[in-house]
Amino acid sequence: MTAHGAETAHAIRKIVYYQEEVLLENGLGPAVPAVRASVAAVVANPWVGTSPSTDLSPATELLAPQLAHALTDRLMQGLGGPDRIEAFGKAAIVGTDGEIEHASALIHTPYFGNLVREFLEGTSIICFADDRADAGQPLVVPLWHKTHAATRSHYQTVTTRVSDGPRADEIVVVVAASTGPRPHPRIGDRATDPAVTSTVLERIPA
Repeated sequence: MTAHGAETAHAIRKIVYYQEEVLLENGLGPAVPAVRASVAAVVANPWVGTSPSTDLSPATELLAPQLAHALTDRLMQGLGGPDRIEAFGKAAIVGTDGEIEHASALIHTPYFGNLVREFLEGTSIICFADDRADAGQPLVVPLWHKTHAATRSHYQTVTTRVSDGPRADEIVVVVAASTGPRPHPRIGDRATDPAVTSTVLERIPA
């Protein structure tokens, strides 16, 4: 193992992979079957005990790329590679001894987001969620299409949870994805939307 790989293995305490496939929705199988998955890494919070004025950049630049690589690699193993993935999202939960900004530092900079996008072969901005919570707190991760963010059929969520993380001095970092749309999508898209303004209210009975 390289020194870089050794750092990654040491930094990640635990990886939790979750996968689901909806076989029936309202009594009917989806026309386009899709698998949704999330992978969460539990890491020590490198900023615990530091002040709100602490520069987060050095640790972010070291840790975030390693997490982006490890998480997307595991996600692609589970879902069959980047060609199979159509929607993506990201999230982080910081433990109670940390700041929300510590969670944000690991997912909201190019050192994470740009690499996740590259590895999963996307072009869209990645939608996200972040929170501060005790260990075991679930987090709903939003997803949308990795190359056409306005494609409503791919607006969906995955709920992730690590039973023993984050501990107070840890951060859980998540990448999630889907191989297709929601079951039975039928609410149209921006390309087919009519022009809607407040005048529509005039047609609604009081």
